[in-house]
Amino acid sequence: MSEYIVVALDAMGGDNAPSEMVKGAVDAINSNKEVKVVLVGKEDVINTELSNYTYNKEQISIKNATEVIETAEHPVMAIKRKKDSSMVVGLHLVKDGEADAFVSAGNSGALLVGGLGIVGRIRGIERSPFGALIPTKTGVALLVDSGSNVDCRSSHLVQFAKMGSIYMEKALGIKNPRVAIVNNGAEEEKGNALVKETMPLLKECSDINFIGGLEAREIPAGAADVIVCDGFVGNAILKTYEGVASTLLSVFKEGLTSNLKSKIGAALALPSLKNKLKAFDATQYGGAPLLGLNGLVVKTHGSAKAGEVKNTIFQCATFKEQRINEHIRENIVIEKKKEE
Repeated sequence: MSEYIVVALDAMGGDNAPSEMVKGAVDAINSNKEVKVVLVGKEDVINTELSNYTYNKEQISIKNATEVIETAEHPVMAIKRKKDSSMVVGLHLVKDGEADAFVSAGNSGALLVGGLGIVGRIRGIERSPFGALIPTKTGVALLVDSGSNVDCRSSHLVQFAKMGSIYMEKALGIKNPRVAIVNNGAEEEKGNALVKETMPLLKECSDINFIGGLEAREIPAGAADVIVCDGFVGNAILKTYEGVASTLLSVFKEGLTSNLKSKIGAALALPSLKNKLKAFDATQYGGAPLLGLNGLVVKTHGSAKAGEVKNTIFQCATFKEQRINEHIRENIVIEKKKEE
């Protein structure tokens, strides 16, 4: 490895590839001299995009990959059949120690299958969850699992809580982060079988700050720092969150431009409103890391543009600098071995 933090980026994945992927990479390395980006994909296409920018050639390289996994492809078949796809090649860079992280805005299912099958889980980690950072009134919270494992056992959720707590404390600097499990009420007797089984296990965990059950409506207010649930529930929360946010923005825009009086009011309120709404822009926090793998794999939105790509690259650098995987091994896996 070089002195750089090396991030491999799927230049061909996502709705806006390769232009926004390449622009995000250039913006990232122009802002951070300690990061190197390996653009993975069709070399001629990437070179054409790079010709539009001025950048330090030492901080960007290209790893040629002749195939692309499309969004609608079956995840398992795509990973098996397209060995020279930008996604598979990028994941192998992490597995082989040639990159510290791999970022993709491409097929989520294929990234999950490839992350588990190529990079592999840390020994002792039962399931690897996606951890999505979502904006709240007081800052940001980690939703874990946000879509990786739709069916879970209680032991999985306990590990999600611990990995999420480590991530929030080490990567975001939140001391003793509040951990809560999604429930349909604050009372302990409420919940489905999984929640009822998991609740007492989380209460027994002395290494996390468990605060109990959390109703979904409390999430935007910032009632917890780590929000634990299975991937089915988490993905539903995440998609609802994103849908409500975009709908509200549309309604605000329509209301503020409906007549002359509202337009005048909008002109006066817009600077302050933009500043407030910026805090609820999830793209500024980067992507969703697949926690518990032997290397870092991060999923960004399929519609990601340069700003989100840049922020995700910075997120990877923080993950590496703060030794998140090492902390997971030391605090979760070693503890599990002691119990056995």
